[in-house]
Amino acid sequence: MPPTIILVRHAQALHNVDRDYTIHDPPLSELGRAQCLDLKSNLVPKIPSQLDVELIIVSPMKRTIETALIAFPELINRGVPIVAHAGWQENSSQCCDIGSSLNDLPAEFPQVDFSQVDRTFPLKFRNEYAYSRPAILARGQSVLKDLYERKEKAIIVVSHSGFLRAGVTGRWFFNADYRVFNFDGGPTKLKESDMTKGKGGLGWSFEEETELGDGLPDVEENTT
Repeated sequence: MPPTIILVRHAQALHNVDRDYTIHDPPLSELGRAQCLDLKSNLVPKIPSQLDVELIIVSPMKRTIETALIAFPELINRGVPIVAHAGWQENSSQCCDIGSSLNDLPAEFPQVDFSQVDRTFPLKFRNEYAYSRPAILARGQSVLKDLYERKEKAIIVVSHSGFLRAGVTGRWFFNADYRVFNFDGGPTKLKESDMTKGKGGLGWSFEEETELGDGLPDVEENTT
């Protein structure tokens, strides 16, 4: 049986404070760290006992990793592994959405397994990481198919608002908010749980649904 998926947007990071997208791989802000504590107190107690979380997947960005480490210490201390996956990174190629070197991240975050991260990370020159509607939709289907094949009962994924909305779910995610999904008849179709439907688990997100791919360019603009 495919796992239940708990999708989380990272808490507020420095680039979110003043919309300064020139900050490279920004860490969490002070407010973001506080939001992680709200997430911690809200999500884990709500997870039904039968949804035993057995894996945490994170985008290999500082803000997603820090969100997981601060929000889910009980799971981590229980031995639930944290695995970084480049497929869950954010859409754009702006500085804030470009990750740090894989030569540096393992030393900074020794709790995280980076062994499965695409060796081209953080470069986004490959078509699968392009900022275009076809590439992002294909990447969304790819990561969902990966999850569908996994044997864990429940998996937490900490990712980014743009990718979660436009590439995976068609739902809005405020900083640190989460939504719970089950697969609905196949590896690329999700059905949201009643426990988060509407404004999300923390009640912070927009209720409106969007079409996958909405707002994305058909072809990546040349920024060179």
